[in-house]
Amino acid sequence: MERRFAARMQEALDGAVVDPRVFREVQARLQKFLEPFVGLLREAEQKEHARSYVTGLLSDLKRKNVESVAYLHDQDRLPLQKFMGCSPWDHQPLLRELTRQVGAELGEADGVLVFDPSAHPKKGTESVGVQRQWCGRLGKIENCQVGVYLGYVSRREQALVDMRLYLPESWASDKKRRKKAGVPKEVRFQTRHELALAMLDARGPLLPHGWISGDDEMGRSTHFRQQLRGRKERYLLMVPSNTLVRDLEAEPPPYGGRGPHPQVSFVRVDRWAAAQPASAWTTIEIRPGEKGPLIVEAMKRRVSAKTDRRRAGPEEVLVVFRAQQADGSCQHDYALSSASVATPLPEFARVFNAEHRVEQCLQRAKGEAGLSHYQVRTWPGWHHHQALSLIATWFLTQETRRGKNLDARAHGAAAPLVHCGGPPPGPGLRPPRLHLPNEHTPLETYRASAPLLVEEETQPFATVAD
Repeated sequence: MERRFAARMQEALDGAVVDPRVFREVQARLQKFLEPFVGLLREAEQKEHARSYVTGLLSDLKRKNVESVAYLHDQDRLPLQKFMGCSPWDHQPLLRELTRQVGAELGEADGVLVFDPSAHPKKGTESVGVQRQWCGRLGKIENCQVGVYLGYVSRREQALVDMRLYLPESWASDKKRRKKAGVPKEVRFQTRHELALAMLDARGPLLPHGWISGDDEMGRSTHFRQQLRGRKERYLLMVPSNTLVRDLEAEPPPYGGRGPHPQVSFVRVDRWAAAQPASAWTTIEIRPGEKGPLIVEAMKRRVSAKTDRRRAGPEEVLVVFRAQQADGSCQHDYALSSASVATPLPEFARVFNAEHRVEQCLQRAKGEAGLSHYQVRTWPGWHHHQALSLIATWFLTQETRRGKNLDARAHGAAAPLVHCGGPPPGPGLRPPRLHLPNEHTPLETYRASAPLLVEEETQPFATVAD
């Protein structure tokens, strides 16, 4: 056992090797990265606050809110609070620039746009849009705010590019609460699906794509799927296990000679899948994971799903995925698609995996760029923080891609990798972290708690090999 443990420990240490070139001139790269974003702000003070705030989001602060970021930079918190909470700068131009960059650098004709609602647990009742609602992060009904996020996924990488705050009807109709939280007068109640469509119309033209994807909250709405078909968008959307479908490829019951010809009955997708023979499943091998190759099984069928009004909907393709879990059980996922039934199963699997990759983006944004760490209560404050957090996450993505590409440049072989900071670290030690001071402040005057931790990205759940 000790020998196996030592071998596993050595494997872990070998995996912690960091090319020192990853960290060279990162401060200058951050400042250059921020130029097109802060250039969209009008006032010099706003530009400086934006730089300070993004630097704080990239630090190792435990709570990346306005107060902590201000103290990190030895600044008075009130000007930064005003900049984030009530200053009238528009976050939309910054998100358009973010979308433009993502589309230009990651864009592929068959890229995937993924819509993913995500909750931020909050206490109290004053924060804009907060109420008791489903919180996926906690797995229960809880007091939280919900944002609908738009992610872009290609074979190159994935990134979050936009978001909308879901304002419940109780908030949208409460003039007193709206005024106190700074909700603009033109903002009206919109469902999460309407928010997603608004983002699609605004950002879709900047993002080369061939697919729309999302979880079962997005896919359960027949109206949303209808709207996507009306926009000539090809989708693969998850649906709940109790979705009712009619198998259009099954033999109908025999005709009795009178009345209309009988049709195949509607059945829940989980029960339909359970009734299929083993031969109906196709095994799709995914690229290697940390614990061996990831494998899913899939099958597809032409179906008609019942609409929200209990009518038979148009023809769609039902795609079912199943994957074996660590405990030996099988997890099933069900999706409806507007694509042709001739679409290969590996292509469906690639799009299915895109939704998981955007979930990883959200986890990264929350864990490394403070997406949920804000303490602002106002409408402008929420959008300001979210926009700067998405920009900070994009910088982390850029740095990760840069680190991966260091050894793949065409001009020659890279130098051997070494442990960053000298000799290999011993058990329990980590490579040293890098500080990101404000460019106008001497390094020696900065606190020791402002490092940028650039970590190697974890292996995505599954991407179909090309």
